[in-house]
Amino acid sequence: MLSSSARSLTFAVAVIYAVLGLMLFLAPHWAAPNFAWKVSPLVAMTIGGWCLGNAWAAYVVASRWRFSLVVSGLVYLALFGLFQSGVVIAFWPFLKLGHWLAWVYLAALGLNVAQAAIWIIEALLTWPAIETLGGRTRSRDIAVDVVFILLVAFLGLYGLLAPQGARGLHGGIFPEILTPFSLRAFGAFYLAVALGPLTLLVVRGVDSALTHMFLSWGLILFITLAALIGVFDLAGRPGQMIYLGIYLAVGLVTATYMLRGGTGGRSA
Repeated sequence: MLSSSARSLTFAVAVIYAVLGLMLFLAPHWAAPNFAWKVSPLVAMTIGGWCLGNAWAAYVVASRWRFSLVVSGLVYLALFGLFQSGVVIAFWPFLKLGHWLAWVYLAALGLNVAQAAIWIIEALLTWPAIETLGGRTRSRDIAVDVVFILLVAFLGLYGLLAPQGARGLHGGIFPEILTPFSLRAFGAFYLAVALGPLTLLVVRGVDSALTHMFLSWGLILFITLAALIGVFDLAGRPGQMIYLGIYLAVGLVTATYMLRGGTGGRSA
């Protein structure tokens, strides 16, 4: 397995994302004008949901700390930090750094990227063994994983590449018009979510898949709560149900799997 230093850094990532996420999620009207770029309270709360989800994911990864069990979570967290840092660099002239909240966000990304760099270097140097834990996943379960990856990767690439004014970006799916900065941040988030489970196509253990579902539940829970608190016009804009529906559907499927098979913790 990877070193105790990398594990300690992963716990630290969990702490800083938890602190940042709580501020954004619980006080969005205060956080929005003080954030690193121009966001609405709903977007601030949603980003807070990402951060709280990341905190939970990092905590589960650090707690279980068996490479084949948590590599998908490590990959997701690494990609989140790298992709969001890329968005920040691309929109650097639009950053608002006058409030300490913005610096907390940048510090969280910096610690995230540092943790990712350390575990990747360690993995390349030590080549941890790939184990099939809890039995081998069935072909139909792999098919579900592939469908999820393709769907969420499409959303991620759309958010990263779609021009302003493209279909669905005027409140048709998300209930607000996103700034280009926020749109690319959403795209980077979804692409990281999609690519993390790619590792499950190689690490075919049932417990590895269940652990990924378990560590993803923070994201599902907090982002869904932010969406339910938000102002959706499902009657006037039925396309907004796509946003809510995806989270509800993924939550239902993963909950069903975990109720049947557990959370993968038996292999920790």
